[in-house]
Amino acid sequence: MLSLILQAHAPAPQEHASGPLTVDGGLMLWTVFIFLLLLAILKKFAWPAILGAVEAREQALERQLAEAARDREQAAALLAEHQKLIAEAKSQAHAIIVEARSVAEKDRALAIEKTRQEQEELLARARREIAAERDSAVAELRREAVDLSLAAASKLIEKRLDGETDRKLVQEFLSTLGDKR
Repeated sequence: MLSLILQAHAPAPQEHASGPLTVDGGLMLWTVFIFLLLLAILKKFAWPAILGAVEAREQALERQLAEAARDREQAAALLAEHQKLIAEAKSQAHAIIVEARSVAEKDRALAIEKTRQEQEELLARARREIAAERDSAVAELRREAVDLSLAAASKLIEKRLDGETDRKLVQEFLSTLGDKR
């Protein structure tokens, strides 16, 4: 249709000379009409599609920016949680170390106390053994003293003292001497 319109209004080759600076009113009118028609067609069909694509792209970019912000917030929250877990782990490790030291100190104190008690028991047993040995030595010494006393007395009186009653008499005498000291 455009080609028919252009041919109908096209200047005849014989009528006017045309050039770049020549103004032709009919051609200008048709050019403006075609431009406005093309602009109306573009406005009705092309612009909504172009604007829709631009708006969809804008919405996609906004959605991606929102997702990036949400991901950044989640990453920050995860980092904070990770740091919190690390701090808790450090505090638990410190508590375990403190508890282990306290248990070691208690065990050490118990071992020292047990060793001290064993030492005291050994010392008490040694003292008892020494006392028993001393008592047995004193008893042995008294028996020997009785025997010597009897032997000396029998030599003095030229008579041998014998018998249990004589032995008892000397032991009582020696015990009274021991009590006086």
